[in-house]
Amino acid sequence: MKSFTIADINAVINGVILGNTSNEITAPEQLEKATKHNISFIGNRKYAKLWPLSKASVAVIDEKIELQPGDNRALIKVKCADLAMAQILEFFNPGNPILEEEIHPSAVVHATAILGKNVQIGANVYIGKNVSIGDGTVIYPNVTVMDDSIIGMACVIWSGTVIRERTQIGHQCIFHTNVSIGADGFGFRPSPDGRGLVKIPQIGNVVIGNGVEIGANSCVDRGKFSSTIIGDGTKIDNLVQIGHNSVLGRSCIMAGHSGLAGSVTLGDGVIIGGSASIKDHTTLHSGVTVGAGSGVMGDVQAGKTVLGYPACDSRDMLKQWVALRKLGKGA
Repeated sequence: MKSFTIADINAVINGVILGNTSNEITAPEQLEKATKHNISFIGNRKYAKLWPLSKASVAVIDEKIELQPGDNRALIKVKCADLAMAQILEFFNPGNPILEEEIHPSAVVHATAILGKNVQIGANVYIGKNVSIGDGTVIYPNVTVMDDSIIGMACVIWSGTVIRERTQIGHQCIFHTNVSIGADGFGFRPSPDGRGLVKIPQIGNVVIGNGVEIGANSCVDRGKFSSTIIGDGTKIDNLVQIGHNSVLGRSCIMAGHSGLAGSVTLGDGVIIGGSASIKDHTTLHSGVTVGAGSGVMGDVQAGKTVLGYPACDSRDMLKQWVALRKLGKGA
């Protein structure tokens, strides 16, 4: 186990050190669980009260928070403790598992597939006809990439992921375990005889930009025609559903259990909270925030924050909740 001094750590985040400690630091940890060999983080004043009770030797704190380090303990003040925490976690990161062979003997790679330099392919991977994979991409065991798909450079595809035919993926993307890309969109109509449902063919594809990260067990469905599109830098949590022909702009965020129905359009920088759902053929313009658990039934103007079911302006919804609480107490 590697250990570092407070000076080693501060060289990474370039903060201001208050106090000092002789204890070496081996890992970051929560304040409540930390030992003397841990570094922790205080980004909000409400957590400052935990510092005297914690056993951590070092804490990175927001520069606006006033605290005393204590005996053989130190604080590192920074402009943003959350961003410093990201740097420190990267510093302590042990790295991803290493595939011992460039292409595992059990992998099936079609003769027409084109692999870039330093591509790594794990056990039981299937790479289909005319697939192209860019330099430095790592594909972990039990991944399927179907025909005519394109994967860019320096991507990481974790085990269990299935990438259906004709998918296009940019550079430096991360797909976590069991992601589904390009499954059929959900399209059915009643049959003429009224005795069943007719499946509508889904013949489009999925196009994913650069720097996209998709969490475990999330699904991005193929377009009915044309493409479902995920913009550059978008980050998608676990258990998220993106319906067919939806278009997401740049740097959108979707939290766990949220979902887009078919043909939803998100502008740049849209944030969708956990378990929120967006109705089909709806547009959320750039900078919109949707509160957790909300149901959006219509278009939302740029920069708005909406909340509730059906979702409306967050301030109006909070007023409604206050009024309902008062009515309940009155009853």
